[in-house]
Amino acid sequence: MQQSGSDTEKLEKLAKKVGDTLARMHDEDVIHGDLTTSNMLLCPPEDVENLLLIDFGLSFTSSLPEDKGVDLYVLEKAFLSTHPNTEKIFETLLKSYSAASKKSGQVIKKLDEVRLRGRKRSMVG
Repeated sequence: MQQSGSDTEKLEKLAKKVGDTLARMHDEDVIHGDLTTSNMLLCPPEDVENLLLIDFGLSFTSSLPEDKGVDLYVLEKAFLSTHPNTEKIFETLLKSYSAASKKSGQVIKKLDEVRLRGRKRSMVG
């Protein structure tokens, strides 16, 4: 299914909002623990300014970049498996996260390490 230009613009705006929200949350050392798009709500009026994260049942506090990287990795895997062909949208989310977070350098580095571990695990079986 192909998206119109307006839909793509809306998705990019939403991805930027999600990235910004996660950056602020992680900068406060809050780890969600179950980041998926199913745990994000857009409240009426359906505008990205009304984004809410829900279901913090697995959440915890941590200042470790590893925990924040794993949080982003869980979201990436859930995002791309639930919403195929949206790799560019997820990259927009990560760029927004990097721009908004004071600690993003270490977190993105850990995200890359976690991705590598995930690939090794899936190759081994």
